[in-house]
Amino acid sequence: MSRQPPFLRKGDTIGIVCPSGYLPLEDTNACVQLLQQWGFNVRMGTTVGNRFHSFAGTDEERRIDLQQMLDDPSIQAILCGRGGYGMSRIIDQLDFRRFKKKPKWVIGFSDITVLHAHLQGKLKLASLHASMARAFAEKDSNNIKSLRSALSGKKSTHRCLPHDLNIKGESIGMLVGGNLSLLAHLAGTKTSLFTKGALLFLEDVGEYIYNIDRMMIQLKRSGMLANLTGLIIGGFTESKDTTIPFGSTVEELIWEKVKEYGYPVCFGFPVSHGEHNLALKHGVKHRLRISSRSVVLEEI
Repeated sequence: MSRQPPFLRKGDTIGIVCPSGYLPLEDTNACVQLLQQWGFNVRMGTTVGNRFHSFAGTDEERRIDLQQMLDDPSIQAILCGRGGYGMSRIIDQLDFRRFKKKPKWVIGFSDITVLHAHLQGKLKLASLHASMARAFAEKDSNNIKSLRSALSGKKSTHRCLPHDLNIKGESIGMLVGGNLSLLAHLAGTKTSLFTKGALLFLEDVGEYIYNIDRMMIQLKRSGMLANLTGLIIGGFTESKDTTIPFGSTVEELIWEKVKEYGYPVCFGFPVSHGEHNLALKHGVKHRLRISSRSVVLEEI
């Protein structure tokens, strides 16, 4: 299992950084206020509010800002402002030697899947797949509450309703995953996600159904689906079909790809780009239980 960084206490400092897409400074106001209410100090990175086309700065500006956050011993956690695109453009230029000696929680999802995969695969360090700074406007949401709970060190238990395509069973494994597009993008690279013996979770947004099918085939052909202990399918929000329909739903095409393996599979788990995006400790051992009445994912 991956090593977990120290959990946060009141008075600790959280750095906010944008290693991918542009985020207006004012979009962090609610986040800063709430983190301060929780008792944390906040350090704003130079990329927050910065803009270079669709990015939060040039590659070099974003690399330097994230590198400083990784290295700064006075910062106990790094909260990414938003996703978008850009993390894979700088991941190979980052130096994690200091960070590995004194790790801290890295928080984000979507494009930050690249960073989660690197931390798990190359450094054996846990991180937090969770809501980012721009989502804090919904301060009373279960997503934000679950992030606060995770940062404090509480072990999570998440539930969701059963689905007709669920494959029942119980299994234990290291929880890994994230955005399907990014995991397919990383397949075959030195930061490809290591999935053997793992519980894999997947989500995505705005993709054509045929492209989701193609990315699932990419994962299957690369061997990433064969040796899981379980599969957790979150939301595939704003999925689109072509003029001539693809012929199956997202859930049906995923089920077809994995039914032969025999491990438990659940659909409709509350992790997504939509309303439900509960905090998940990436790289940490969990138990998945799927029955006809319920689905439970429990950190152990």
